Amino acid sequence: MSLATLVAKPAAHVRLIGVISAAHFTSHIYILILAPLLPFVRAAYGVSYTEIGLALAAFNIVSAALQTPAGFLVDWLGARTLLIAGLVVGALSFIVVGLVDSFWVMVAMFALAGVGNTVYHPADYSLLSHHVPAERIGQAYSIHTFAGLLGSAVTPASLLIMQNLWGWRGAFIGAGLFGLLVAAVLMMVREEPVAAAKRAEPGKPADATPQTAWQLLMSAPILLNLFFFMLIALMSGGMFNYSVVALDALHGTPVTVGNGALSVLLLLSAIGVLVGGLLVARTERHAWVASLGLIGMAVPAVLIGLIDLGTLGLVAVMSVFGFFFGFISPSRDMIVRDVTPPGSFGKVFGFVTTGFNLGGIVSPMIFGAIMDAGHPRLVFLVVAASALVAILTVATVPRLPAKQ
Repeated sequence: MSLATLVAKPAAHVRLIGVISAAHFTSHIYILILAPLLPFVRAAYGVSYTEIGLALAAFNIVSAALQTPAGFLVDWLGARTLLIAGLVVGALSFIVVGLVDSFWVMVAMFALAGVGNTVYHPADYSLLSHHVPAERIGQAYSIHTFAGLLGSAVTPASLLIMQNLWGWRGAFIGAGLFGLLVAAVLMMVREEPVAAAKRAEPGKPADATPQTAWQLLMSAPILLNLFFFMLIALMSGGMFNYSVVALDALHGTPVTVGNGALSVLLLLSAIGVLVGGLLVARTERHAWVASLGLIGMAVPAVLIGLIDLGTLGLVAVMSVFGFFFGFISPSRDMIVRDVTPPGSFGKVFGFVTTGFNLGGIVSPMIFGAIMDAGHPRLVFLVVAASALVAILTVATVPRLPAKQ
C-alpha cells in the first residue's frame, strides 16, 4: 500500500468513522448519565429509588419501542440526518434536566432522550456500511464498538468531576453541550458512499413497500440475529450487574475483589473488540469466529460458578470472559451485515439491536429471581448456557439470496 493511499485515500472514510464513533461514545454517556449522579438527584428531589427508576424505565421503554421505526426512517430520510437529530434531541433533553427544577420534567426528558437514543445503532451502522470500503468494514465496526465501551468507562469519573465543579445540574448541562458539539462536527462531515455499498436514495427505500420490509425483518436470518443480540444482552446483564453479589454469596468473595475483577473484565472487553476487528478483516468465517468466542465465554462462566478460584484466578478467568465478550462484537456485526440487502442497513440494524433492549428488560427479572431464590451459582451457569445457545443462532444463520 502506497503512502499516498494511506494519507489521501482513506482520509474521507476515516474522518467519518471518527465522528460516528464520537456519536456512539456520546450515546453511552447518555445511557449511564444518571448512575453516578443518582445520589445527588435523589437527595435534591427527595424521591425513592423506585421513583427515580421511572426516569430510567421511561428511557429504556421508549428506546425499545421506537428503535425499529427509527431504522425505517434512517433508510428513508438518510442516516446522517437522523443521527444529527438524535444527538440534538438527547443533548437538549439533558440540558433541560439541568435547567428545570422539576422531578417530573426530568422523567419526561429521559423519555425524550430515549427517542434520541433510538437512532444510534441504525444510523451508525448504516453510515459505516455505506461509506467504509468492504475490506475495512470489520475494523470500522470494532472501532465503533470500542468507542461506545470507552464512553461507558469514562462516564462515572467525568460526570463526578463536573458535579464537583458545577453541581449535578451542571454535569447534566455539560454532557448535553458535549452532544451538541459532536452534532455540530457531524454536520460538517459530508462524504459520498463507496462504490461497493450502493444504497437507495433518501425517500426511495430499497424495500419498496412496508410489506416487503417486514417480510425481510421476519425472515429467519434476521430473527436469528435478533435472538443472538438478546442472548448477548442476557449474558452481559448477568456478568456485569450480578457477578459481584453472586460471587459474594457463592464463594464469599469480598465486594472489593469482585468489583476489581469486573473492572478488569470490562477493560479486556474493550481490548477484545479491537483484536476482533483485526481478525474480521482477514476472514469471512464470521460465524466460526463468533462461535469460538462464545465457547471462550462459556468455559470461564462455568469455572467461576463451580470453583472458588481465589483472587488471582478469578481476575484471570473473568479477564478471559471479558476478552471474548469484546472479541465477538465485530464478527457479530459482520454476520448481520452479510444478511442485509443494500439500502436496508438502518431498519435491519435497528431491529436486531432491539434485542439489546429486550434482553436488558428480561435480564434483571431472571437474575434477580435467581438471587432472591438463593442460587447464586445459577447466575454463572445461565450465562454459560446462554453463550452455548447463542452458538446455535450464529451457526445456523442462512444467507439471504443476493439481490439482482
